[in-house]
Amino acid sequence: MKTINRLMINLCSEKLTESKAFYTTLFNFNINYDSDWFIHLTSESQNLELGIVDKNHETVPSHVQGKSDGFYLTFVVDNADEVHEIAQNQKMEVISAPEDTFYGQRRLLLKDPNGVVVDVSSPIPNFGG
Repeated sequence: MKTINRLMINLCSEKLTESKAFYTTLFNFNINYDSDWFIHLTSESQNLELGIVDKNHETVPSHVQGKSDGFYLTFVVDNADEVHEIAQNQKMEVISAPEDTFYGQRRLLLKDPNGVVVDVSSPIPNFGG
């Protein structure tokens, strides 16, 4: 089996500044690199990486440009309600407020500045499901 050294998700965006604010505000990503066409964010532990790239930049494969259907991002956090409060205070788009699920997660759905659905979930303590 081949060893995976890193996994980084790149979001194609027309709103780099707004996207950077969304992910750094809600998830405490650090800005590792910031330019007019690409922003590289890393988690505090450096284990998670998120790229935000200008969707029209020459480095974006042409068959990817303009297409973003069929996926959503999930962030598992300690407290989905806390993220919800921050999102509301920042006037970010909330699709659905936090709700307890049948599978033991408290789940919040947001929409990022690019229209990407962001699932924010936290484990329900002592869930016996």
